[in-house]
Formats: sequence, C-alpha cells, structure tokens
Amino acid sequence: MARGIISLVGIAALAGVLAYSSGAGAQTTAAPAGNAVPTPDNAILLTVFLKHDQSRPLSELNAQLEKQGFYKAFPPAGVEVVSWYVMMGVGQVVTLRLPASRLREVNRILENSAWGSYRTEFYPTYDYKAIGIAAHDKAQ
Repeated sequence: MARGIISLVGIAALAGVLAYSSGAGAQTTAAPAGNAVPTPDNAILLTVFLKHDQSRPLSELNAQLEKQGFYKAFPPAGVEVVSWYVMMGVGQVVTLRLPASRLREVNRILENSAWGSYRTEFYPTYDYKAIGIAAHDKAQ
C-alpha cells in the first residue's frame, strides 16, 4: 500500500515538473500587447456569446453592467467589432477581430465587467472566406 502511494506521489511530482518546464507557466510572464494591431498574419476572429441571466429583469442587469464598467471597458481600444447582435432569448453575440496576442486581455475584461449579468462562451476562429471562395472557384 505504501509503495503505491509513493509511486503516485512520484508520478504527480514528475507531471508537475513536466508541466512547468513545458511552458505552462509562461502565460504569467508574457505582457499583453495592448498596442498590437490585427494583420493578416496575426488576426483572429472571436465570437462571444453573452448569455443574459433570465432570472433577473433587464434593468437590473443593465445596472450591474454599468456598475462593473462593462461599456467603458468593452470592447477595448484597437479591437475591431465585426458584428454585435441581440439574439432574442439568449443575449448578445459579439464578433471581434483582434491580434491573437490580445485574446487574454479581452477575456479578462469580460471576466471583470460582464460576469454576473452574463454567462460567456468564446469561439476563436479565423477568416477563411478568401480560401473557401478560391477553393470553390477552382473546383468549378
């Protein structure tokens, strides 16, 4: 029994060392690139579902968003809003274009200013339109 516990402790220690050395801790050392600009080489699209809390009235949700500074902070300067729709019965759906290096910044803004009024879902994507159209045209 003791031998099994020692093996488990050893495996856990090894996993911790491997995780640390593989760069898992690198996220805390990288500073967000607040002035990065989206280019074809670094841009991603981020679709964010802001699902509102249907157990509370809209006026209460809006008051909480104002108190938390949601509209002052979101979207951050330099992040392009591609679309921003209200989806009835769900909430809001926002698609942003931003440099991949600013993904963490956008996530933190939403965590700090939207949570409580909204539950969030994130879908990072990339622009495939030109590639898809070229493949379609080539197939014709």
